[in-house]
Amino acid sequence: MTAPHNPAIPAWPPRSAPRLFVPGPLDVGQAVEIDGPQAHYLGRVMRIGVGDAVVLCDDATGEWACRVAEAGKRSVIVVPETLTRPREAVPDFWLVPALLKKDRFDLVLEKATELGVRRIAPVLTRRCVADKLNPERARAITVEAAEQCARTALPELAPVAKLEALLRDWPADRTLFFADETGGDPAAATFAAHPGPAALVVGPEGGFDEAERAAIRALPQARAITLGPRILRGETATLAAVALWMGVAGDWGGSITVMPAKAGISGLEAEC
Repeated sequence: MTAPHNPAIPAWPPRSAPRLFVPGPLDVGQAVEIDGPQAHYLGRVMRIGVGDAVVLCDDATGEWACRVAEAGKRSVIVVPETLTRPREAVPDFWLVPALLKKDRFDLVLEKATELGVRRIAPVLTRRCVADKLNPERARAITVEAAEQCARTALPELAPVAKLEALLRDWPADRTLFFADETGGDPAAATFAAHPGPAALVVGPEGGFDEAERAAIRALPQARAITLGPRILRGETATLAAVALWMGVAGDWGGSITVMPAKAGISGLEAEC
C-alpha cells in the first residue's frame, strides 16, 4: 500500500517575508506597532495583510518571526512569535573612514555594514572635500543595508570627529591599521600579526597631508599598511581593506574577537 503523500510544511517565516529593524527589545507575544515609512513599506509596497509573516530585528535580542495582527493604512501591528536567530557575534573591528563626496561615502556606509563592521567612526581631515554628514541619513543607509543582507546587528555610528581628537583619545589596547599611500607593511600579514581589538583608518580623496601622516605614525598603536602597488580611491581602499581583515582576522574563517555591546571612544578619523 502506497503511503499517502504529505506535502512539506511551508517554512516559517517564508524567505519572502519583509525584514525590518525596530526599537527593542522584542519578546514573545508583545505586540509592536510599526508606523511611518516602515508601515508604508509593509502596506503599500509589500501589501501585507493580517496573518502574514514579518521578520523583525531589534539589535539587542536578535531576529524574530512575527505575525501581522492588524494592517491599517498608517500603522501595522505585529506580534513576535519565535526568536529565529540570536543577535550575531560581531568582530571587534572599527572602521574610521575620512569623509568623501556624498555618493561615495554612502557606498562606504552601505558596504561596511554588509561586511560586518562593528563601529563606523567618520573622520574629518584637512583634505576632505566633504565637511559634514547627516547622521539620520547615514543611519538609514546602514539600517537598510543590514536589512538587505540579513544582519541581526547594526554597526554603531559615531559622530564625525577631527583627526586630532581621534589620536588624542585612541584606546591603548586597540591597534590602528593605517592605510598609507606612501607605503607600509603588507596588509594581510600585518592583520594576522596583530589580533585583538582593531580599527582601520582610511583617508579622503587627496589622502592625508604630511603632518597628519606623521601624527598617525607617531601613535604607538598605529601600524602602517599597504594595499598593493596601485593607488586606490578612498572608497575602494576602505572596502578592500575591510574585506581583507574579515578574511584574515574576522569572521570569514579566521579568528574572531567579539566585543561587548556599546563600548566606544569619544572621537574618530581617516586616510588612504
